Amino acid sequence: MLIKESHADVQTSVDGKETSMRIFVFHPTIPQYPNARFPGIVLFSEIYQVTGPVARFARQIAGQGYIVAAPSSYHDFTGPEALAYDVPGTDQGNEWKIKKTLQSYDVDSYKTVDYLLSLPTCTGLIGTTGMCLGGHLALRASLDPRISACVAYFATDVHCRTLGPYTEANTSAQAPPDSNHTIDKLAEIKGEVAMIFGIKDTHVPDAGRDLIRQKLREAGVVFNFHEFAWAQHAFIRDELSKGRYDPAVTKICFEVLLEMFGRVLKTDLGPRDGKPEKIEHVC
Repeated sequence: MLIKESHADVQTSVDGKETSMRIFVFHPTIPQYPNARFPGIVLFSEIYQVTGPVARFARQIAGQGYIVAAPSSYHDFTGPEALAYDVPGTDQGNEWKIKKTLQSYDVDSYKTVDYLLSLPTCTGLIGTTGMCLGGHLALRASLDPRISACVAYFATDVHCRTLGPYTEANTSAQAPPDSNHTIDKLAEIKGEVAMIFGIKDTHVPDAGRDLIRQKLREAGVVFNFHEFAWAQHAFIRDELSKGRYDPAVTKICFEVLLEMFGRVLKTDLGPRDGKPEKIEHVC
């Protein structure tokens, strides 16, 4: 499927500040079908904003028949340009990641969904995906009931409650009082979720992944949980991945994404009735 690339600048107002957020748009096109309509996907980037690897990922998804909208997360502090995959770029991305408030992240997500729903070429069914910081933002975006499907790649800072300003990491299974952290709000998710991790990911250790899985189950979320034995953090980044890019595992994970998005977003399932499913115990 062919793709048309563009961008939209959307005004946001949060934390007493008005800024312009650029949304990079990757839109599928089918010649001679000007009224074709597609589901929308919000794609959240890693800490470097929308880099080459993120754009290529967006094109892969768009080529399967989805309108992909990738917001620039750090518009609170800088322009839409990507940070470099080097030490200064990494340090800057990590600094802004915790300086930006959860409220600002939430506004970005809502505004991007609003943008997709405003398009006459969008069917109104919305999914989300992302990697690293973007994996967390994809999961958090799913708190919005307008999002029906989420595929989160190696989501950081979920298990330790360290996205946005914080005083100290907290990996307790018990939610702090009045917590606004993603892991403590999972019961608000109405759609389906797939979490993807590498077992050798030093950013999300075994105990962290176990806590996320436990909290998803306790919250009653419909979810898949995938762990790959030899994969490290950033294993889908095909550029400057510091030796961690694994194209074979990346291919499998993309099939996970296509299965969920195809089943949930390209099929009109209607509302889930919530009735317990009776499964026969057979061999």
